[in-house]
Amino acid sequence: MAKEIQLDENGKRKFGILDSISYAAGDFGCNMSFALKSTLIIFWTQFMKMDSILYALLLIIVQVWDAINDPLIGSIIDADKRKYKRNKFLTYIWFGSIGLLVAGALCFLPIPNAYDWAKIIIFIAGYVVWDAFYTIANVPYGSLLSLISNDTADRASLSAWRSIGSILGNMVPMVILPMIIYDQNNNIVGMNVFLAALIMGVLGFISFQFMIRTTEIRVEEDLKVSEEAPKVNILVAFKNFMLNRPAVGATLAAMGMFIGMQGAATAVTVLFQSYFKNVQVSGIIQLFSMIPIVIFTPLARKMVTKYGKKELSTVGAICSVVAGVLMLILPITPTVLGMVLYVVCQLIYSLGLGIYSTVSWALMGDAIDYNEWKTGTREEGVVYSLHSFFRKLAQGAGPSIVLVIMAALGYSEYHGGNQTFLVALNMRYLVAALYLLAAVMQFVGLALIYNLDKKTLAQMNKDLGRDENGNEAAAEAVEAAEAAPALETVSEEA
Repeated sequence: MAKEIQLDENGKRKFGILDSISYAAGDFGCNMSFALKSTLIIFWTQFMKMDSILYALLLIIVQVWDAINDPLIGSIIDADKRKYKRNKFLTYIWFGSIGLLVAGALCFLPIPNAYDWAKIIIFIAGYVVWDAFYTIANVPYGSLLSLISNDTADRASLSAWRSIGSILGNMVPMVILPMIIYDQNNNIVGMNVFLAALIMGVLGFISFQFMIRTTEIRVEEDLKVSEEAPKVNILVAFKNFMLNRPAVGATLAAMGMFIGMQGAATAVTVLFQSYFKNVQVSGIIQLFSMIPIVIFTPLARKMVTKYGKKELSTVGAICSVVAGVLMLILPITPTVLGMVLYVVCQLIYSLGLGIYSTVSWALMGDAIDYNEWKTGTREEGVVYSLHSFFRKLAQGAGPSIVLVIMAALGYSEYHGGNQTFLVALNMRYLVAALYLLAAVMQFVGLALIYNLDKKTLAQMNKDLGRDENGNEAAAEAVEAAEAAPALETVSEEA
């Protein structure tokens, strides 16, 4: 006999574990599409034999599109006031999931003998199509949480399960992909990447469909269009942002994370290809590096309450700086012992990253309050959008600049996974230098610029008429929800 479905006072299915699992499936689906992004540079330079400098230029171009694409599609979704059978956001997610079935594979069409002009068109077109469908699915997915329930505890549960979906969505490809897309000589196999992208597209589609069919909308959308919304002066908004010390500090820290981690992604792959000569094991090692993040995340709430966000994240940055220095000076040789030392450094570095990642978005939430505290104006959308813009700038500029540096250090796409020992040695030190640069930027942003320590934060909340923690329960939901991108970062840039 089927179990009777429990309904709430509005006739909706009562919130339960199915809602949490369903929401986690959405982030799993997103990461099935996103996980291969870090393979783009290796695929296009080593397999497709595209000139590294040309690829770096094209990468900047598509990242500019990426920065434009998010607010563009987001505004289209926001402006859509039509009534849908199920829900506007679920409808857009359904459409995006259809496109993502094949969009990811379009970025990895294995045709290395195509003309150079054809490769340029294929790369740009494939990336633009993938990015558009990914945004169509991902943006409304993030907005969906507030419509599933308006209860703080329910939202915290959804956020925590979103992190679980992200972790699973990254762990699976992180470990398996290096084993199937590289051959025994550590060279990338184009057809394997293409097939992997198709399979992951199907897995993502199934996950999205499960989420769409099991999501219960309990909070109605507000479809009213405000006629009194103030016009935004971008120059004034930018000036206010730059005068907001917490926002600038948190943004610099985030940029450092992306420049170091995403910038280092290709160099790390070449490190395992040509220095350690075992690229297949790189996924397992990166999986180990996630252990501190997974362990620390459940402890974050109590530690933040006891020590403060700025204080805790600064300690995390110091851990990462120490790891970066050790990676530079320790004898990390192309031996088993050298790889063990590398793993130890990664664990220490990831501990610092884990501490920072759990509070990164809460730091921005406090920065928005700081703007209100100092100016009397709450510019939430502007502060978040500019923070996001600089993050995306780092995501695009980091890999491009590093690829140019790699070329200057002797990296050649024609040598594939068998670079000369001198080039491999250069990658060993380049990776360490990039990690150290990222950690130093985080330390400067968090310790020297970000000025909301625990005492100042308490005073700000008091002056703004909030409780001691500034509505911490709501902030924790955001922290849990945004822990996933940091985990995503670790795998994506590995």
